[in-house]
Amino acid sequence: MPCLNEAAALPWVLSRLPDGYRAVVADNGSTDGSPAIAAAHGAVVVHAARRGFGAAAHAGLEAATADVVCFMDADGSFDPRQLPLVAEPVLDNRLDLTLGRRRPTSVRAWPVHGRIGNAVVAWRLRHAAGIRVYDLGPMRAARREALLGLGLLDRRFGYPLEMVVRAAEAGWRIAEVDIDYAPRIAGGRSKVTGTVRGTARAVRDMTKVLAR
Repeated sequence: MPCLNEAAALPWVLSRLPDGYRAVVADNGSTDGSPAIAAAHGAVVVHAARRGFGAAAHAGLEAATADVVCFMDADGSFDPRQLPLVAEPVLDNRLDLTLGRRRPTSVRAWPVHGRIGNAVVAWRLRHAAGIRVYDLGPMRAARREALLGLGLLDRRFGYPLEMVVRAAEAGWRIAEVDIDYAPRIAGGRSKVTGTVRGTARAVRDMTKVLAR
């Protein structure tokens, strides 16, 4: 779980992990005590000194020890109890990469500009690379060693897209499953989709990945 100042959400998120799942919280410079709260609730805490969504996500991947790993945000927008929806197809060897396709539970969960930006990038991915993906959301699952073997380089918002592109190039079986997407627990706006500026930065980073 990449984490930047999610002290209000972490207790709820970490208390809802299904049996057999263990959290790795990759802190990206929080100033609100998030690392201590995560540790107090049983999470393994790693510190990603380099700022950026991809930097935190990859630090968590490197610190994980399980064969199958899942990614999700730490802000309460995803319910950890739905992690088996993305993990089980990989555990059962039906898929190599499962992506959670976000289904908003309210209009506040996913602002219009965020949906548009995501749809544009997903459309480009389908038409340029032939990958049938409609959402590049952060809840997903794959095998840890295989992910490390992809040699992902992006450490910003392009990381989730690069993962899909490199996996497709490697011939992975990729599919989506529906998951709930709710407003973040702490209130306010998502650091990525919550503002036009954040969405624009994410689209810019993902566009660079597609250009490569």
